Formats: sequence, structure tokens, C-alpha cells
Amino acid sequence: MDRRASPGRLAAQGRARRPSLRRHVASGTITRVIPSLLERQIEKRPGKVRLKGRILFLTEDPELIKKQLAGWDLPWDTKNPANNPKLRDDISTDEITPAHYCFYFDRTLGEIPYVGLRCGDTLPIGRGDVKKGGFVCSVSGKRRGKGSSREQSPYAEMCAGIQVAIGENIERIYKQNCQNLGLLTSTSFSLIDRIRAGEEIALSEFTAGEDEITRQVIEYGGLFPFNVARMQGKVLLPPIKTAKHAMTLAEKILAAHMSSGTGTTGGATGVPARPAEQSSAVSDAHYVRPGDTGFTRVDLRFSHEYVTPMASIFYEQYVGKDVPVNDASSIRFFRDHLTFLDEVISEEKKKMGLLDLATQLKLKQEEFAKQQGIKLHGELTDRKGSEGICHSVMLETYALPGQVNVGSDSHTPHVGAIGCIAFGIGTTDVFNSWITKDVRVKVPESVKIVIRGKRQANVTAKDFILKILSLDYVRSGKALAKVMEYAGEAVEALSVDERATMTNMAAEIGGFTGIVAPDEKVVEFLMERRGLQRAEIEEMIAGLESDPNAEYAEVIELDAAQIAPMVATPGDPGNGKYIRELNTPVPIEIAYGGTCTAGKNEDMDMYASVLADALKQGKRVSKNVEFWIQFGSQETREYSKRKGYLEIFEQAGAHVIEPSCGACINAGPGVSTRPDQVVISAQNRNFPGRSGPGQLYLASPLTVAASAVAGYIVEYEPSNAKISPLRLVP
Repeated sequence: MDRRASPGRLAAQGRARRPSLRRHVASGTITRVIPSLLERQIEKRPGKVRLKGRILFLTEDPELIKKQLAGWDLPWDTKNPANNPKLRDDISTDEITPAHYCFYFDRTLGEIPYVGLRCGDTLPIGRGDVKKGGFVCSVSGKRRGKGSSREQSPYAEMCAGIQVAIGENIERIYKQNCQNLGLLTSTSFSLIDRIRAGEEIALSEFTAGEDEITRQVIEYGGLFPFNVARMQGKVLLPPIKTAKHAMTLAEKILAAHMSSGTGTTGGATGVPARPAEQSSAVSDAHYVRPGDTGFTRVDLRFSHEYVTPMASIFYEQYVGKDVPVNDASSIRFFRDHLTFLDEVISEEKKKMGLLDLATQLKLKQEEFAKQQGIKLHGELTDRKGSEGICHSVMLETYALPGQVNVGSDSHTPHVGAIGCIAFGIGTTDVFNSWITKDVRVKVPESVKIVIRGKRQANVTAKDFILKILSLDYVRSGKALAKVMEYAGEAVEALSVDERATMTNMAAEIGGFTGIVAPDEKVVEFLMERRGLQRAEIEEMIAGLESDPNAEYAEVIELDAAQIAPMVATPGDPGNGKYIRELNTPVPIEIAYGGTCTAGKNEDMDMYASVLADALKQGKRVSKNVEFWIQFGSQETREYSKRKGYLEIFEQAGAHVIEPSCGACINAGPGVSTRPDQVVISAQNRNFPGRSGPGQLYLASPLTVAASAVAGYIVEYEPSNAKISPLRLVP
């Protein structure tokens, strides 16, 4: 393990030692301060930056990239952009650091950046190429860093020598991870000429337009040194003085959790914190509006085995191995991503030692959980599989309306289905939250997506979200970092499980989070799943709705009756089209139903209903198709067992798998193995290479199951209790 791994620039690391935890009383709450951090020497980074090195342009043309890697500098006309080659848009973190390379959590990641970058049918960048090329700046197009919240991506870029990432626009989590680590970002292409000329560039050019807190994080070289300076009273949080006004649901919840601006906040410094098991009521005294910045107290924090080890090493190195985390009772760990990895990892990757590295992730998380007394939802002891996927378990067991939850995964908004604010954070945010029990937030704008009317019987929440993802407003990046508030009769008619599909996939939109105002269906869900009392839940959700005249960045209205079953064609979740618009039948070899998005109770209802219909007609899963159904949690497995679904799945020829993220991250049965292999999946993403080299279509559980029986992509028509033929549009 390379102990030089750093969450940010530290002027002096200081030697961590076991402190006596000094207790302070502030604002009526007892909080802990770590003396060794109060004594740590912290300085700001220099006010001017001079970058000595080359610029790598990530173009759509793979040959231009290969020539740059070979030593040629691509000419770039900053004054006449139309003269330049087309840059790659939508570069996902899966392409920057493919999932299997995230088993590394040290500076070895510097050999990895962009090895998954696909330009046409080519992967032009090999292992070590960027580091050897002497590049200090990387340039790309729209929506840089979309997808997973993995901080390994900007960390890999940093370790390869990249000091500045430039893009036309940059996804929220990726950008915040860069800032937390000390990697500079910009949307100004005018910097290109100045970097090439070796000019000194004022640090203020990288902080321009940022809020006061983000500016200071950048100036201190990362989140951890900033937080140490915050504890030492060297930084000042801007006070939030927003006057009383109508607020959205998201603004109300954040208003109840945001710091006061006194310079002390969260568990580290004295803002009153609510117990994790309690919901946070909406404040009558505080108001926020988009653009207000501060630190929000978090009710629940969680991470999984892809992130916990790296975060724990940061914590042990910069805080101390024997220093207790802040409020272990409100932290959860999950072993949910790599449980079935050994079944699909290639021999080549095994020889590279990647399977062994993946095992080390598991062991490091177990060790840290035991040492810190943190609840770990781990592997099953009597059979292969996990207790459940983090998002599934958080919704079924922990999250409550009105809370703020954070997690080490971009799909953390899943629990917004019951009316709480939940968003993904990176490794540095995770480990800092173990110290402070708060996270940095700039109050986002909200987009209200109203789906009116009644949906067709074969249309699901997945079809709704695929339609939303196909809209120009989303595809152009206008929804980035905004709250997606779903409303309207068609949304209100959805169950909590189905609403979770929509809030979950706010991640694919690039949104800050997704949320639905809690109602009677949430009351019933919490009574049934948690055993809570009606009066208790109704008190929790009182006032958890947007004010009638609240302001939105955009209001999008859709007619549910006009939405038909959809697929997202290979390459991006935004490639949505109606199945009936496919010009030719699309034969499939693999159908996959599962993951956090489609491994819930109601998803199992859908798989079972289609397969039961097929059995009545004397049909089974097509002989040309492997159909995998994977539960999101043990609770969902037990639900399926009680309902008799396991027998239906077996009789119809589907393969049932214990809970795990699995195929969604190229780590379990259901992944493709050949570029020409066609897969239809109910998961959330189909970025290049994410689930194997094949052609991956996204669809609803109904469509996936129907297609598995038909052998090609079809709509399901429950009214006739049969699998419909593909209907071609003239």
C-alpha cells in the first residue's frame, strides 16, 4: 500500500496520535474536537499556478489521441472553436477508471486514467500512457465525469500528473471530488493558450464564480486541510441570511439542517445534531434559497467496499488509526458490490492480481468496521451473496422522511422516494464526514417534473425516467446539479418502490438528488416495512411538501398517456426511444433484472407477472437467452419466496441470484463477454464497457422479462396476457 495517497494538499501532515477527546458544549449539544487536528499546521496553496507540461485533448477521433500519446501536440484554436476537432462528450467515470481498476486504492491508479475511453469502436489509451506523456491538463466536451461517484477517477488523473481538468460543463460529484482532492477544474477554454505558454495563472481564475466555501476549499488545496482550518477558526462560513419566502421541499429539508454561518458547524463544531433514528422536522425559523452555501448536518452516512478502504486509509493517515469516528451509530458499511466477482472476472485480470485486490477491499472494510464499532451489512454466512445492496437496505430499514442522508454512491438519491434529501459523495467527503458529521452543500435549484394523467398498463417508472433522460433539457446538461422533484397524478399513483426507480436515476440525469413529497403511500410503506405507528409517521411528514408558489429553475410537464414502453439504446441512458420505433427486431442473448434500480419487491412482481403469463401460454425463457434475476436485498428475496415467485422463476427458466450489485458494475452473472453480444437490462446505466463489452439496452422489468421470453426486444401487453410481437413504425 502506498501511504502517500492524499486527500488534498497538506502543508504539514503532522503525526497523528491517539488523542483524549476533548468535549465542547455549544448550542446545547456536546460535540468532540480532536486536539491533534487543532495543532496541525495548515497553509493555503500559492496564489498563482504555473503548469509545466502538455495538454491532452480527449477527441472523438482515436487517431488524434494516439498521436498525442506518441508526443505530438494537437493544435487548438481558442479564438475559432469551430476549426477544432470534436471533443468527446459524456465521458463517464467508468471510462476514466473502469470498475475493475478501482480495486486499487493507492497511487497505482496513476497508470489507469482514460483506459476505458471509447472513441468509436476504439480504446486509444493504454495503461500508463497518460503518465508517460507528461500531461498536466486534460480537455473534454460536455458533461465531463458523469456517472459513478468514484473518487478514484480524479485521483487517478492527479496521480498521472493531471493538475487541471477542463470541460464545457462538469458533473457535480466529479467536480466536487476534484476540489476535495486539490485537482483544479475549469470550463474556460481560454486557459489552453496560457497553459501552453507556461504563464502564471492566478488561482482566483479557478475560484471565479464559486461560492465562498468552495473558494476556500480550493485555496487550501482540498477538503481535509480546509476542515482542519475550519476547526482552528481560520476560515469563516458565510452566514445564511435568507429572508422568509416560499420554499421547495428540498429547500425546506436543507434549511432544517444547514449551518448557521457562525464558523462552527456539524458534529465537529457545535450545530445541534439530531439522532440518526429521528426524522428532522422542517424549521420555522430558517430559510434558504439556491446559491446559499454551508455545511449540512447528516442523519445517516454510508459507504461500500469500493470506497470504505480508501476513506479509512485517509482517516488513519491524517486523523489517526485509534481515533474514534464521530457518532459510529449513524454510519453504515456495505459489502454489496463485488460478492460475485470471482464468477465473471477474466483469467487475465486474475493474473494481474485484481481478484486478490478486491478481496483486500473486503478485508480492510471489515477491519475498520470492527475497530470503529460500525454496523456492517456484509456477506451471507450460509450461501454466496450479500445482505443487500446499500440503497435497497437504506430504503427498507433506515432512511426516514425529512432526513439528510449521504452515501459513497451516485445512486444514493434512491431513498428520496420517501421524502428525504439523499445524495452521493466521494471518498474525501466520506472520510471528512466521519470527523465532522456534516458535508459541504450549495443549495441547488430544483426542477419540477410533473407527469399528469394515467399511465398505460405496460408502462412503468423506468419508462418515465428513460423518457425524462431523453429530453433535450437533460441531454444538454441543463439539469446538472439540480434537484429533480417528481410530481403529478401519474407519480402519485406509483408505489414507493417505483418512485425509488425515479429518484435513484436522478444520478443518470446528473442531478443533485431526486425526491417525491411523502404521502399516504409513504405512511403505508413505513408501517408495513418498519412497523412504525401511523401517528408517528404522519408527524414526520407534516409540512414536507413544496410551497404552492415555490420557485423552480424549470417546470417540465409530461402526459403519462403519451408515454409507451421505452429502451435506452447502447452507450448512454439518455439514448431513449420507444420500442415501437426500433426499425428492426433486436435479438438478445442476455436479459438481466436486478440491481438497486430493479431488484425491489415491485420489480419482482413485474418479472413474476410476465413469466406467469408466459407459463400459462406454455412458454418459457427463450432457448437463445439467459435470463438472470437478482434480488436487491434479503428482504426482497424473502418477499419473493412468500409470494411463490421463486417457483415461477425456476419453472420459466430464469436464473435467480442472491443480492449484489453484480452485472451492473461488471462484477456478476449477466455481464456480456463479446462486443457483438446484445443484452437487455433493467439496471440504471449502459455506459461503454460498464457491464462488459457487449451492446446493452436499458428497459423496464416488464420489457426485460417479456424480451427474455420472446428472444428479442418487445413490449409486454398484459391486457391480452401474452407477449406481443414487435410492432414496427411505418
